Amino acid sequence: MVLPFRLAIDEPDLPHDQGDLLEEPGCVRLVTEAEPASAGWRMSGSRRDRIMRIFVTGATGALGRHLVPGLVAAGHEVTATTRTPGKVAQLREAGAEPVVLDGLDREAVIAAVLAAAPEVIVHQMTALAGMRSLRKPDKAFAATNELRTWGTDNLLAAAERAGTRRVIAQGYAGAGPDKPSGGALKTEEDPLDWRPIRSAVQGLPAIRHVDKTVPLEAPEGIVLRYGTFYGPGASDVLLEMLRKRQLPVVGGGTGVWSFIEVTDAAAATIAAVGHGAPGIYNVVDDDPAPVAQWLPYLAKVAGAKPPLRVPAWLGRLLAGEFVVAQMTTSRGSSNEKARKELGWVPRYASWREGFRAWVSG
Repeated sequence: MVLPFRLAIDEPDLPHDQGDLLEEPGCVRLVTEAEPASAGWRMSGSRRDRIMRIFVTGATGALGRHLVPGLVAAGHEVTATTRTPGKVAQLREAGAEPVVLDGLDREAVIAAVLAAAPEVIVHQMTALAGMRSLRKPDKAFAATNELRTWGTDNLLAAAERAGTRRVIAQGYAGAGPDKPSGGALKTEEDPLDWRPIRSAVQGLPAIRHVDKTVPLEAPEGIVLRYGTFYGPGASDVLLEMLRKRQLPVVGGGTGVWSFIEVTDAAAATIAAVGHGAPGIYNVVDDDPAPVAQWLPYLAKVAGAKPPLRVPAWLGRLLAGEFVVAQMTTSRGSSNEKARKELGWVPRYASWREGFRAWVSG
């Protein structure tokens, strides 16, 4: 999930679409050496490394735009969905069979999945296009929260009807208002535990719904908790705001963020198609870092002036409590489980080299 923000009172309306952020195609990298670590679990039908029918929702979003070409390049038969009829040609050019679909229309979702008869469903539906302010998180994420709850339930119902055992869903390991924990990195065993913020009461239950429901309801349910996306087209708004000096370090910048370059996220998703026991996986790079480190570095490589520094009280006034919490109390996440069980290694082990590659184009 991309979490852009700016210090501004105005807040533009968000389009109700499924994460249509990305404008440029990319590539993925897949490492398949490792076996699933859970000795008591075996993948049905010898799924590892064979050609499959895959149903991808939210296929024109930030991650989907890299994921679909990667799946096609691996030889899979891909059915890909979008809410926008104008993007059908884009999906067809990527090698997928396009379907125009509203993820909240239960009967339409079930019909589309039954028609595709997929062996794997990949759930990437969000509504994040054009987001520029998190002053009111519940408003900003309202459509995404519906897709994480009702949209997820619709896909799980469709999977059951179609006999699809493996469902892979987008989770969240990005910055948030984490409660203090002594500084340890979060693992998949740590419960999602955010400080209560009045403007952000709906997002965490929706994220938890995905984490709980997908592994429980699908025989081979996997949740990939992605860190904060960056890379080709995924977070260009950050660069824009940095160059306008609209993205300051707030309250000391002590919040620790875990990043994932968007093509690395796509590679991890492709790995999960054929690897890994059911459960939750953090898909992040190897280098969680506080805002006070990564934000000035990004400004430097982007050729922008150093970011301003503002106290927390001013940040709350201008950007809201949620953004201040991201900047000051967020905890990073460990990717050890994903590396071990998915056989996945990020191409960009650190945001340092990833940022340089991203900015240089």
